[in-house]
Amino acid sequence: MLRKRSPLIICGAFIFVAWNVILFFVLMRRPSTQGALDSPDELGNKGDRAGGDQFGNIMNEVMRVANAFEAEIESQKKILLQIQSHWSVWENKGGVTAAKSKSQAEHSAPVVIPILVIACNRVTVKRCLDKLIEHRPSAELYPIVVSQDCGHAETSDVIASYGSQLTYIKQPDLSDISVPPQHKKFQGYYKISRHYRWAFNQVFNTFSYSSVVVVEDDLEVAPDFFEYFRALHPILKSDPTLWCVSAWNDNGREGFVDPGKASLLYRTDFFPGLGWMFTKDLWAEIEPKWPASFWDDWMRQPSQRRDRSCIRPEISRTLTFGRKGVSLGQFYDKYLRFIKLNTEFVPFTKMDLSYLEKKKYDESFEKEVYSASVVTVEDLQSGKLTGSGPFRVQYSSPDSFKTLARNLGVMDDLKSGVPRAGYRGVVPFLFRGKRVYLAPPAGWSQYDPSWS
Repeated sequence: MLRKRSPLIICGAFIFVAWNVILFFVLMRRPSTQGALDSPDELGNKGDRAGGDQFGNIMNEVMRVANAFEAEIESQKKILLQIQSHWSVWENKGGVTAAKSKSQAEHSAPVVIPILVIACNRVTVKRCLDKLIEHRPSAELYPIVVSQDCGHAETSDVIASYGSQLTYIKQPDLSDISVPPQHKKFQGYYKISRHYRWAFNQVFNTFSYSSVVVVEDDLEVAPDFFEYFRALHPILKSDPTLWCVSAWNDNGREGFVDPGKASLLYRTDFFPGLGWMFTKDLWAEIEPKWPASFWDDWMRQPSQRRDRSCIRPEISRTLTFGRKGVSLGQFYDKYLRFIKLNTEFVPFTKMDLSYLEKKKYDESFEKEVYSASVVTVEDLQSGKLTGSGPFRVQYSSPDSFKTLARNLGVMDDLKSGVPRAGYRGVVPFLFRGKRVYLAPPAGWSQYDPSWS
C-alpha cells in the first residue's frame, strides 16, 4: 500500500509548499480592513492625522499579518511532519531504493567478482569446485562459471552435477588446429589458448563482468582466497602500474616462506598465473593480439607486460594437484607439489594495504634489499650467520643467477629476463629460517629479455 500511496505523499508535499508561497504573498499584499471602508471624503478629513495614525495602522496590520502567518505556518508544520513520517516508512520499506539513480546504486553495491574455472578432461575438477563452494562467502558476489573444452563426457557429468551452484558453459569448437610441423606435439597448447580466448570473451562480453579470477581445474583454494581478491580488487582497478593479482608464489614451498607472515604481500614483475585476477580493460587491450599458443609465456613478454606488475602473496592461496597435463608434469615433482597452501584466514579487507602503492613499495623494498649484508651461498649453507636477516646474495649474469638459484633451491628459469617471483630483478625467499634476497647489483634499471 505504501508504494501505491507514495505519489500522493509526494504530491501533498508539493501542494504544501506551493500553498505557503501563495499565502505569504496574498497576506503581505492585502490592504487593511479600515482603509478599504473609508470614502474619499473621509480620507481627506484625516489628512492631518496621516503622519501618525497611518504609520500606526501599518504597523498594526504588519503585526496582524505576521501573527496570522505564524499560526498558518504552525498548522502546516504539523501536516509536513505527517508527510515526513509517511515518507520515512516508505523509505524503510525500500521505496527509495527504486528511486535512486543508477550511479548511486552502482557506487554503493559490492562489486561482483566471478570465478572462471577452466576445465577439460579432469574429473578431479570436483576437488577444485568443492573447495571453491566450501570457502565462497556469497554465491551472488562470487558466481562460479565453469568453461569446459575437450568434450570429455565424465568431466562434463561432474560439472553438471553441481546444478545451480554454478554456470556451466562449453567451448563449441573442438576441432584440431593446424600447427607448424615442429609444433605438432604442442597441439594441446594451441587448444588451450583457443579455449582461454573464448572463455574470456564469454565472461567479459557475454556476461558483461568487469573483472574475473581465473582458476584452472587442478587448483585447490585457501580459506581466505575470496577475501584476498576482494581486498586487492580496488587496488588493481585504481593502480595503472598493476595488471594482475595472483594467488600464487612460485617459490612458495614449505621452508621457503615465513609461516608467521601469512598477511605479507609483494609486487612482482613475473606473471604468476595459477589463480589470478584481471580486468575487462586489460582484456580489451590484449584480446586483439591474443596468441595461438603458449599464452602464459606470451603474457610475460615485455610488449604485453609493459613494465606493469602483479601482486602476489608470501604464502600461496592456491595449490596445484594436477601432475598430468600438457606440460607433462614439468616442475611438478621438483617444485609444485611442495607448495604450501595458506590455512590461516587473513582479514585482508580490514587491513591497510597502501604499502603496495608503487612509490611507497619501491622506496621500502630497495632500502631493505640493498642495506642487507652481502653474503655467499656458502655462508648461508654453513649455518654460521647470526640473526634472521635479511641477507643479500648477488648475481650479475643469467648464468650466475641460475647457478645461485639452483644452489639455494629456488626456481632458476627466466622468462624474457624476469626471474620467477622477482621484482626489479630481486627474488625474496626464506632459506633455513633466514630472509634472503637473490638480487642484481645496486642500480638495476631494466630487464634484459635475452636472459632466458
